[in-house]
Amino acid sequence: MKKRSLNILLFFLILFVSGTGIAQEKINQLDALGRRTGVWKKHYDNNNIRYEGQFEAGKEIGIFNFYSELNPKQPTIVKTFSATSDSAKVNYFYDDGILESEGNMNGINRVGKWIYYNTDGKTIVSEENYENGLLNGIAITYFAPGKIAESLNYKNGELQGNALRYSSEGILLDDLQYKNGKLHGLAKYYNVSGKLVRKGYYENDEKVGNWEYFEDGKPIKANKIKE
Repeated sequence: MKKRSLNILLFFLILFVSGTGIAQEKINQLDALGRRTGVWKKHYDNNNIRYEGQFEAGKEIGIFNFYSELNPKQPTIVKTFSATSDSAKVNYFYDDGILESEGNMNGINRVGKWIYYNTDGKTIVSEENYENGLLNGIAITYFAPGKIAESLNYKNGELQGNALRYSSEGILLDDLQYKNGKLHGLAKYYNVSGKLVRKGYYENDEKVGNWEYFEDGKPIKANKIKE
C-alpha cells in the first residue's frame, strides 16, 4: 500500500515537473525565422521582472508592462501596441502607480499630443505636441486647471514664433518671439500689474536697436526703470 502511494506521488511529481518545463519552454521563444514569438519576459540582474509582453513574428502586440529594477509589482510604463503599425499607446506611472503622463509613440519617437499630470494622476500640469520625436506646435504649462503659466510654440524641437508667459494670477509677463530656438523679433515685458515696462527687438538672442522703457504707461529712461 505504501509502495503504491509512493508511486502515485512520484507520478504526480513527474507531471508537475514536466508541466513546469513545458510552460517555461513557451517563454522567450523564436520562430523558424529567428523572430521573437509568444510571451517574452526579461529580468534584471537582481532577478526582478524588467518587462513582459507578447510578440508575433518579431513584432510587439497588445500590452507590454515595463518595471523599475527595485519595484517588480507596479509597472512604471505600460505600452499598448497596435496590431497594424509600429505605434503604441503609452502610459508612464509614478512609483505608487499613479498616472504621470500619456501619449503615443511610433517606435522610439513620441508623436502627437502628450499630457503630463500632477501626482494625483488627474490634474494636468502640461501638454505638448510631437512629430517624429521632436516638439512641434504648441506646448502649454499650467499653474492649475485653466491657469496657464506659459504657452510656447515649437518647430522641429526648437522654439519658433510667439512665446507667452503669465503670472499665477493670469497676468501676461512676457510676450516674445523666437526663431530657430533664439529670441528674434519684437519682445514685450510687463510687471505683475500687467503694465508694460520695456519693449524692443532681438536678433539671434541679442538686443538690437533702441529699447523703450515705461513706468505707469509713460516712457522713462532706462536707468529709472522699476520692475
